[in-house]
Amino acid sequence: MKKTLLILVWWALPGPAQDSLSPKDAVRHALAANKSMAVSTADWNAAARRVVEARSGNLPKVNYSESWARSDNPVFVFSSLLTQHQFGEQNFQVSPLNRPDSLNNFQSQLTADQALYDAGQTRQAVRSAELAKDIAKEDGRRTQMAVIASVIRAYYDVLLGAEQLNATNQAMRSAETDLDRAESVRNTGMSTDVDVLSIRVHLANVRERQIRSGADLDVARAALNDALGLPLDTAHTLSAALTPLQLPERVLADYEKNALSERPEARQVKLATGLAANQAAAARSSLLPQVGVHAAFEADRQRFYDKGGANWLVSIGLHWNLFNGFSDKARIEESRFALSRSEAEQERAGSAIRLQVRRAYADLRAAGQRIEVAKASVAEAEESLRITQNRYEAGMSNVTDLLRTETAVLEARTRRLSAIHDQRIAAAMLELAEGTLTVDSEILNEGSR
Repeated sequence: MKKTLLILVWWALPGPAQDSLSPKDAVRHALAANKSMAVSTADWNAAARRVVEARSGNLPKVNYSESWARSDNPVFVFSSLLTQHQFGEQNFQVSPLNRPDSLNNFQSQLTADQALYDAGQTRQAVRSAELAKDIAKEDGRRTQMAVIASVIRAYYDVLLGAEQLNATNQAMRSAETDLDRAESVRNTGMSTDVDVLSIRVHLANVRERQIRSGADLDVARAALNDALGLPLDTAHTLSAALTPLQLPERVLADYEKNALSERPEARQVKLATGLAANQAAAARSSLLPQVGVHAAFEADRQRFYDKGGANWLVSIGLHWNLFNGFSDKARIEESRFALSRSEAEQERAGSAIRLQVRRAYADLRAAGQRIEVAKASVAEAEESLRITQNRYEAGMSNVTDLLRTETAVLEARTRRLSAIHDQRIAAAMLELAEGTLTVDSEILNEGSR
């Protein structure tokens, strides 16, 4: 019996080479190793490059091309000789004009195009790209807070598992003491074997609970390593303690107000509404005229390196979409409906966010109240057990009362530990709902040993 207890205690204790791990250290490690964070970072970098791409609409487009052609087509030969500056009097003869010899034309061309007025298309494209980048940034914040919350939950699950195992260890020791006490009372003739057998059954139940607690702790440690991105068997010594949080009093309205301005989801739907409005403006601007300038420098040669000439061209053009088969009208209406949808999504998101805040706020308050109730319950159960043990040893109480109070103590201790654990998690969930959960949050600094 005692050998089994020692094995379970050894299993739950950290090894000699384990690293000390605080909640803040755990969060930092997870943020550095988590693949979801790498995905969010890549998305933001891609969105930032799209802003640069959109801004290029304000810059000239310069292209260089090189081509070779050979033909005896009369028009080709006539025009090529002109552009090559090789046209002579002999080329006016009727026979060469109608049936010219084949001719090479090496053409080098450098062109530049610059928009003078594009009806705001470039400006709106830049604005859309910037809004998309901001949305990606908020998605990164949301991912970061989700990672932090998952690490906090896993971290305190390990602490709860360790404390529950300690509570069952205490219950084991108390039950073993009760067994020794019952055997002593039986030997004096004040009780029968029934009392001893009843306590042995109770001891077996506590031992089963102890084994289950040890297994749960092992799984919780593996889950923490998974959240940290480490091998599941990595050993740690957790430096925090499972103690109640001391939180400042804040009213629900403050949390709701902060959530509507700080939550990534709230910011994302607001940005999405702005993006839809900008896209609607871009769709309308497609009906306006656009003006651009085009410049070209061209060199044509019979041989790649000589016998050629050069010319240049500058032009200004206007493009006005007068009718495009009603596709522009449909696109404008589509963007208008998309804007209406975004505005409705923004209102719906605000209500959902407030509801999440209220749920987290209620969970936190309930956990705090449960801690106070459980604290008093533990003290009363322990005092009741002490009295019952003395009365049983004096022959003034039966084994049923003794086992009932033993069980009550274990249950009270377990409820208190669960309430403290739930308060820690609820505090993190409230900051997550508020949109203020970061690596520097105060809840990560509480409970250090």
